[in-house]
Amino acid sequence: MDASSWATIWVLLGLFAFFGVLFYFKVPPMLTVALDNRAKKISEELEEARRLREEAEAVLAEYKKKTGDVEAEAEAIIAQARREAEALSAEAKTRIEDYVERRTKAVESRIAQAETQAVADVRSRAIDVAAAAAGQILAERGKGSGGDELVARSIDQLRKNLN
Repeated sequence: MDASSWATIWVLLGLFAFFGVLFYFKVPPMLTVALDNRAKKISEELEEARRLREEAEAVLAEYKKKTGDVEAEAEAIIAQARREAEALSAEAKTRIEDYVERRTKAVESRIAQAETQAVADVRSRAIDVAAAAAGQILAERGKGSGGDELVARSIDQLRKNLN
């Protein structure tokens, strides 16, 4: 037997002694318990992660629903704003048309008044000219004292009748 064989035997004996000490101090059951505890802890962590994932999915679904509700509400607000804008536009158009109509009537009324005033001025001027011409004609025809009195009375009466 050479040294190498003896070394192999001693290593083998040391290995058996090591295993014996391990079994004496109940290391394999402790390893089994430790591994079981670690597996249980990992299993609990996996279960906790699964539960957290389900909660996150529930929260995500809730936010998606709220987002959909908010988008629908925003669309409703936009539609309402469009309707109000159209109504205000129609109202403004109606007001503008009424304003233009009133202004047109006012201008037409002023034009009619100006026409009436112009006609009255022309009539008044024509009467004054006619009265002056009649006064001159009568003055020439009725020279003398009787004619002067007749002319004066006729002019006064003519003025009273015409005005």
